[in-house]
Amino acid sequence: MAIPDQEWGTEKLAVDAYLARIGYHGELAPGGETLRRLHRAHLAAIPFENLDIQLGRPLPLGLPSLEDKMIRHRRGGYCYEHNLLFAALAERLGYPVNRFLGRVNRGDDHPGPLTHMTLVVQADGVSWLADVGFGAGILEPIPLTDGATVAQDGWTYRLERHDGHWRLGTLGPDGWSELYRFTQEHQHRVDYEVANHYTATHPDSVFVGKMVVMRTQPDAKHRLIGQELTTTRADGTSERQIVGPDELIEVLVEVFGIELEPDDGARLAGQLRGHHNDARGRTR
Repeated sequence: MAIPDQEWGTEKLAVDAYLARIGYHGELAPGGETLRRLHRAHLAAIPFENLDIQLGRPLPLGLPSLEDKMIRHRRGGYCYEHNLLFAALAERLGYPVNRFLGRVNRGDDHPGPLTHMTLVVQADGVSWLADVGFGAGILEPIPLTDGATVAQDGWTYRLERHDGHWRLGTLGPDGWSELYRFTQEHQHRVDYEVANHYTATHPDSVFVGKMVVMRTQPDAKHRLIGQELTTTRADGTSERQIVGPDELIEVLVEVFGIELEPDDGARLAGQLRGHHNDARGRTR
């Protein structure tokens, strides 16, 4: 088994508790099939969410804090939290892991900040892009090969190499669109601390301005942005609805599997009620 990098503190990970959290009971030998199954199990069990940012709390990235939040308290997190935790598990099981940073496609001509964390994991002599922290992303790892195109439960993804960047794209009703791009420049823990500070506190960050909750399942991808809940299926069809303050707690539990402390739920519902009232006032 590989020795985990001391920089990341992965030797402290409670592996059994993590596996119980994601409901994984299978093979642990570090091969490609095990990696695929762990990746899917993590996505199925742990949602993507920025609720602590909306509650005004700091987001420490130390492994003990991530375990307390996402394993013991059964919460979700965003990219750094998810991928730091998954990288620790992979290393403890013997996989070589590299951690990188990328830019999410914002849908305009301006480049986004270098703030998305992603992973490349070695298994069976192959480099795999693994990413459990991109709310509506891949279900399982993709070979890090130029032109690699994979279908995962009806969702289609492609990796391309261009101008020193890897680009991850997805196929939709209107053709291919880029999700994000990244380079294989080595990152240190402090690099993620800096990116996390920007993402969690800067007024231009989407995670500061709105509640963002996502869950990727084999048959659907659920996304709650502010008050708008969207469910998208692999065939391109989607459903949208507005979630009112009185519905929020039920939606978080039933759709995303998030059970909040009562006080936290009340605070988030109150914030949503305030936004709802502001929007109504502007339309009068």
